Amino acid sequence: MIFYLSGFAAFLLIGVPVALALGLASLTYLFLTGNTHLLIAFPQRMIAGVDQFVLLTIPFFLLAGNFMNAGGITEEIVKLAQTLVGRVRGGLAAVTVVASMMFSGVSGAATAEASALGSVLIPAMKRDGYDARYAAALVATSSILGPLVPPSLALILYGVLTGTSIGDLFIAGIGPAIVLCLALIVYVLIKAQREGHPVSPVLDRAARRRSFIRGAPALLLPVIIVGGIRSGVFTPTEAAAIAALYALLLSVFLYRTMGFGSFWTALYETATLSAGIMLIVAMASMTAFVLGFENVPKHIAVAMMSMTTEPALLLLLINALLLMLGLFLEPLAALILVMPILSEVIRTIGLDPVQFGVMVVLNLMIGMITPPVGLCLFIVSAIGRVPIEGVSRAALPMIAICVAVLVLVAFVPEVTLFLPSLVAE
Repeated sequence: MIFYLSGFAAFLLIGVPVALALGLASLTYLFLTGNTHLLIAFPQRMIAGVDQFVLLTIPFFLLAGNFMNAGGITEEIVKLAQTLVGRVRGGLAAVTVVASMMFSGVSGAATAEASALGSVLIPAMKRDGYDARYAAALVATSSILGPLVPPSLALILYGVLTGTSIGDLFIAGIGPAIVLCLALIVYVLIKAQREGHPVSPVLDRAARRRSFIRGAPALLLPVIIVGGIRSGVFTPTEAAAIAALYALLLSVFLYRTMGFGSFWTALYETATLSAGIMLIVAMASMTAFVLGFENVPKHIAVAMMSMTTEPALLLLLINALLLMLGLFLEPLAALILVMPILSEVIRTIGLDPVQFGVMVVLNLMIGMITPPVGLCLFIVSAIGRVPIEGVSRAALPMIAICVAVLVLVAFVPEVTLFLPSLVAE
């Protein structure tokens, strides 16, 4: 196993993309250990990793988000958020957090949120006199709300890997997302009072009405997804296809901003991003095969259980492991790598798989905004044209807030399980 880990770390350090690093490390392991007879199993494992009907939800949900973006939904969501919370000191910062929460129901991916909202809100915050580093850090931190609510790609993959109900995961993620959203709003409002951030201009009544009329239909998308799945009207895969169709109809007939050019652009972006995600899933499946061949999941589970059998301490160990992993690995790849290992542990301590899934996803998303490799930080740094070091420093207090919410999710099951149990009744 040392051969595999050394090879994987070396490939990452020289800048090899994660998907290729996973595959090359697996091949390196086979040749260095003399297990080349297993080469025939690699294509089979790659195909088996992506040959699952429910994984069709990923390109369909990505397509729905791209259709919404082509329809100008980002600007409409920002206007709607400004109508709701923009009339206080530091209102534009609060708008950023609320808009991210709303946009979560459209994109389902942190990087998509950071790109779409960052291009609109970072320039707006800079014009209002906010520090560019703070504006970029706030957009990056708020973007991790996306993977906590439907249609979260990370929760979908966790559900596929563990056999957990995707509908339950979607509902369970809403509670922690609301808690994190409120915590960030409190932080930005307190900071606004201390540093004298500006008060955003108040929209007139006609503008507020227009923002509700144009922004509200987009917010129905997660309601349609969760409601349809929970009521049994359609499966998660069918829900994703319906979401894409709904987004297309809104963009063409309500927003009327999608032409053939933007339509094909949405298809192209969906195809390229989906291909990248599926390649990561396929390559990570090879890695999971190597881990299984070496019996690594069982060995690590036994090692963790030998340290302590106390559930609270095991949760702390798991979260520490995930936080370190999230610093260097893309969340979807990390999920495929760690779930065979952690499934053994959570079965032993009797942790609810729905609660655990939300905890794992939130944990890995914190890695997306944590130096040195936080992808969302690099995205907003490029958009805001500010040094990554400055964005990283500005993000530290908000990262601390995210970690505090993570602790709450890990040790207070009601935060995640209250809504699923309420819906079940």
